Amino acid sequence: MNSKGALLTHVVEIEIPFHDCDPMNVVWHGNYPRYLEVARCELLRLFDYDYPQMHESGYAWPIVDMQIKYVASAVFTQKIKVAAYLKEYENRLRIDYVITDSLTNKRLTKASTTQVAVEVSSKEMQFESPAILFNKLKAVLN
Repeated sequence: MNSKGALLTHVVEIEIPFHDCDPMNVVWHGNYPRYLEVARCELLRLFDYDYPQMHESGYAWPIVDMQIKYVASAVFTQKIKVAAYLKEYENRLRIDYVITDSLTNKRLTKASTTQVAVEVSSKEMQFESPAILFNKLKAVLN
């Protein structure tokens, strides 16, 4: 789970809010997927295929697999960077992530998500990504 081989990259900065923390002011583990979501949406916007555009094109893209490795804790008021790396798109969307401390660049978390296209009208999973994704990515990858 790294930037090597990434087709597209985007980094967001987030300040850890109080409501994401447990009584020890450490981010509760279940909040990390929300940070990944923020970075993922920004990455998708780079090629104009965020969730509203996905829906308009007739596809939903549910997450079918998520892997998270917690390396160190994030804490209240800490500023973190969440880097999202598009790794695959032909048959699925695979995005890798690295969360680091904004000041020290210390790695806090690494993760990966896999999403597949599901045709909204039939609710059938697609075994290859739809042409709309290829067309949108072609505009920014070339």
